[in-house]
Amino acid sequence: MSVSLNHTIVHARDRHASAQFLTDLLALEPPSTFGPFAVVQLGNGVSLDYAEDGAPHPQHYAFLVSETEFDEIHARITARGLPYWADPFHREEGRINTDDGGRGLYWDDPDGHRLEILTVPYGGWPD
Repeated sequence: MSVSLNHTIVHARDRHASAQFLTDLLALEPPSTFGPFAVVQLGNGVSLDYAEDGAPHPQHYAFLVSETEFDEIHARITARGLPYWADPFHREEGRINTDDGGRGLYWDDPDGHRLEILTVPYGGWPD
């Protein structure tokens, strides 16, 4: 068996609200609950397991999406009036990057985690 990521824990002030925020924007199935976690299941079998922590340390989470999904997610971000950037350092607000021949953007979740959607993986698609 090859090694693959199964899940990671995302610290949040309110696990349910943060998990719902992500599933709403990415149009995923509603989060489930497993023990102390609000679980967001991703399409590749990996889950983000939200756990409550009074002072979460912001992390970065990137999601590879199709061109159509990108447009839909971007529309939901815009409809909510959420700021977004072309870069992870929040220098290019309201812009989309075109790195590696695709499109990408960054926005923050309620706990300050930097979320990213991109249509082409870093370095481009392998030949």
